[in-house]
Amino acid sequence: MKNNKYVVYWLLTGCALIFIMVVVGGITRLTHSGLSMSDYNLISGTLPPMNEQEWQEAFELYKQYPEFQKLNYHFTLEDFKSIYFWEWLHRVIGRFIGIVFILPFIFFLVTKRLDRSTTKKCLLLLFLGGFQGFLGWYMVKSGLVDRPDVSHYRLAAHLTTAFVTFAYSLWVALDLIYTERKQIAKSFRNLIRIGLVLLLVQIIWGAFVAGLDAGFIHNHWPLMSDGKLIHETVYIEQQPLVKNFYEGKSGVQFVHRYLAYLVVGMVVAVWYRSRKIELSAAQSNGIKSLMVLVGLQFLLGVLTLIYAVPLWLGVLHQVGAFFLLAAMTFTLHRFTK
Repeated sequence: MKNNKYVVYWLLTGCALIFIMVVVGGITRLTHSGLSMSDYNLISGTLPPMNEQEWQEAFELYKQYPEFQKLNYHFTLEDFKSIYFWEWLHRVIGRFIGIVFILPFIFFLVTKRLDRSTTKKCLLLLFLGGFQGFLGWYMVKSGLVDRPDVSHYRLAAHLTTAFVTFAYSLWVALDLIYTERKQIAKSFRNLIRIGLVLLLVQIIWGAFVAGLDAGFIHNHWPLMSDGKLIHETVYIEQQPLVKNFYEGKSGVQFVHRYLAYLVVGMVVAVWYRSRKIELSAAQSNGIKSLMVLVGLQFLLGVLTLIYAVPLWLGVLHQVGAFFLLAAMTFTLHRFTK
């Protein structure tokens, strides 16, 4: 750590910025602001409209696309400004993250602060960051053609790549912080790996829920209906049947609900198995954090559903997923030789 502290600080700063990016992205999605910027200008798009004429030009451009024509045709210029802000901020943070990753990387490379292994890992991080920016543009593009909403597949790819980039940035930083690792039984390490994979799958289905607005139906728990006929039931629409579980609102919410139980069960299994192992302080703290965060995240998910996704709960639920992934990454790292 001592010899690489500035590299570690750089990587952890990147993690913090990705976290902020995901939070702002969640607000952008929940406020339906993501299609307010209909064009993509890498340099000139850094500044928002600076006067009334520029605002009017941006608003006129927005009027040419499906979201205004089919949904927000009642919008005034002031309404447009309120949604424009979040998408503009989201894109500016993305540009800033690119600068924060690229410029220090070049400096560390020139000054030989990075060994060969770390250089390769950082190059992969740069690729993931660039790919994340591309997916953001690709996602927005899907909402500018026929329907006034982005593809939930592209939304899931965009969000999941952000989570993976964060997790890998944290992993590279941990490689530099912890130079010694304790030997652990392979079967236990694989149990944590399965938990990580399940969590990533759950994050993908969470993005499906967000992309399809599936959190606004079946706002009951633990069942998907309160038992009254006047309330919504589980809708099975598409054929073949399996498509409901990744394209239908009810099916996507169903999968997201029950994956949550599996994630909780896997974390509990990790904790139970760990009681029979002699743990270091870091390993013990990692498992304790998993138990606390998975319980908190499960509670946030239930509350978000029951209250039909209010903005603050929706954002907190996404933040909870972020911290849970961080804890899972840290714990797996401490059990990896």
